[in-house]
Amino acid sequence: MEKVTTYISESWDEIKNKVTWSKFSELQSSAVLVLVASTIFALVIGAIDWVFKTGLQWFYTEF
Repeated sequence: MEKVTTYISESWDEIKNKVTWSKFSELQSSAVLVLVASTIFALVIGAIDWVFKTGLQWFYTEF
């Protein structure tokens, strides 16, 4: 049990004193970037899906 207590104590010390935390404004800009990139990616995948669906529907109704 002593090892677990030591591990938790050292981990807390590392988080509190040795980790460099980003500023809130940096986190906001990163979050916006991820949101924009995810939206663009979703729109591209949706467009590709729509093209394939429409193309296959046309193909199967014509032939």
